[in-house]
Amino acid sequence: MRFAVTYRIFAADLAEARARAEAIALEQTVEIPRDVVPEGYIAEEILGRIEEIGPEAEGRFRATISYSPDSAGAELAQFFNVIFGNSSIQRGLRVIGIDPGEEMARRHPGPRFGIDGIRALCGRTRGGLIAPVLKPQGLDADALAEIGYRCARAGADLIKEDHGIMDQPMAPFRERVEKTAIAVARANAESGAETGAGTGRKTLYFPSLAGAPDEIEANIRFAKQAGADGVLVMPGLLGFGVVARIARDPWLNLPVMTHPSFLGPYVLSADTGFDHGVMFGTLQRLAGADISVFPNVGGRFGFSAAECGQIARACRDPAGPGLAMLPSPGGGMSVARAGNMAAMYGTDVVYLLGGSLLRLGDRIEEGIHAMRAALDRAEGAAR
Repeated sequence: MRFAVTYRIFAADLAEARARAEAIALEQTVEIPRDVVPEGYIAEEILGRIEEIGPEAEGRFRATISYSPDSAGAELAQFFNVIFGNSSIQRGLRVIGIDPGEEMARRHPGPRFGIDGIRALCGRTRGGLIAPVLKPQGLDADALAEIGYRCARAGADLIKEDHGIMDQPMAPFRERVEKTAIAVARANAESGAETGAGTGRKTLYFPSLAGAPDEIEANIRFAKQAGADGVLVMPGLLGFGVVARIARDPWLNLPVMTHPSFLGPYVLSADTGFDHGVMFGTLQRLAGADISVFPNVGGRFGFSAAECGQIARACRDPAGPGLAMLPSPGGGMSVARAGNMAAMYGTDVVYLLGGSLLRLGDRIEEGIHAMRAALDRAEGAAR
């Protein structure tokens, strides 16, 4: 019944590491000294419990601490608060693993669609998915919709808006979503007419969710009613609870793509925060994301191949939590790198294409066709 969190503790020796683990168990639950913890239910059930502790390397120790589902309640925010609330403010502690256990997995079942569901929606039964990004900030709604139309006509699997396009006066959220959804739907209809009905192929459109806290709910519903096929959410800014709210709603029935904006400080320090796979894999799955965007190796953000591989494994691990989801590397993606990326990530992946496509101008469709051909060649050679 209990769920468990594995921490990397930086300490001089095992005695110090154990003392720190005991402090974490208190801090993450009762937040009072051990000698004043009430006996009975609170001490035996609510208080964090050290299940295992041992050395990992010089000056580094692993400690697994279990917690009661009663301490986490039903809300995702409190669940994450128990995982790494106050202790996240301390130096020398890093979350490197989360086992939600049976009960918390039931309360937070993960992605609604997952890999197979997204493939079914867009009709791409195998191979990497291509996702152009609508940008740059400053274009009006008509210009963004036109780019979306051309990308859909070229056979893109998904189209996502840039995370920096939210509700600015150049392209207000509702106007932009309505026009782009219509444009993508028109392109899908035209492509179907040309290739024959029943092909099952469809370009999915994911607008970037925007709005003040009191507007978010209405904007989510507006996006659904306007014809959006999914939603892009920045949990670092809008909250992981917004992801869960969308994922759990059977009326919306919309997949969620999450973006890493504002989450960098959680992973960039080696001795604090979260491992890359935990932040961009495990936590996103627990919240209910179907696709997790993260900075690609070789781009402008400096994630290593090992860190990107860790994220991809956490996204697709069949052991959960919930359905496996699609990793989505972005930044520095191009046709020239398609072969290497296919070798690194395999076929269950969403490739984001931004600047490399926009550089082509009026020939943007050619870029999408070239990327698909390059992926098909690389994936075919690997089979």
